[in-house]
Amino acid sequence: MQSIGLIGGMSWESTSHYYTKLNQTIAKVKGGLHSAPLWLHSVDFAPIEVLQREGKWEEAGHQLASAACALERAGAQGIALCTNTMHKIAPMISAAISVPFLHIAHATAQALLKDSVTEILLLGTRFTMEEAFYKEVLVQHGIRVHVPKEIMEINRIIFEELCKGKIDTSSKVYYQNTIKNHLLAHPTTQGVVLGCTEIGMLLSPQDAPVPLFDTTDIHVEAIVKFMLS
Repeated sequence: MQSIGLIGGMSWESTSHYYTKLNQTIAKVKGGLHSAPLWLHSVDFAPIEVLQREGKWEEAGHQLASAACALERAGAQGIALCTNTMHKIAPMISAAISVPFLHIAHATAQALLKDSVTEILLLGTRFTMEEAFYKEVLVQHGIRVHVPKEIMEINRIIFEELCKGKIDTSSKVYYQNTIKNHLLAHPTTQGVVLGCTEIGMLLSPQDAPVPLFDTTDIHVEAIVKFMLS
């Protein structure tokens, strides 16, 4: 197996799911006592979140690129960033390392096309929903991307609740209603991309009338495929 270096902590709640799901999947595929050979660099999210809000993406990028280089020096044969939002600075990470960078949006686009889904609603942080860095990857694969009008409340729930491990039933209902309202206005939408690695903590496949694409699960699948290649 090839080893993987994970840059996590944004938030640690979702990173813990990466660790669990990677090991569970490797154990299932390989059998016996097999587990995932990996290195994890988990950052303190509070300073990173401040840099996000202040628009200091380059400074945040240098920090994560440094983490990626450290993982490569430790022996990681590939690097994965366990967050959607910070893929805004993915080019900085890719430029800093000589091993493959496993991009979450590319993996998501491939998963959508595998299921013949070409029109989606994207849920995530306000940065992911408002800015181009994530959407443009999907668009380049021929996927039409919608974002909801309820951007700020969706963002608030992520940062004030999900990143802290808080699961609120009223927030789940809010997300469900957002999806339903969007489908009423855009009935050709074929699926919903949970474009924040924490949203899968709140929504399950049965919680929406169209397929939900959990980017954490999709990214884990792509990482496992790389490890076993």
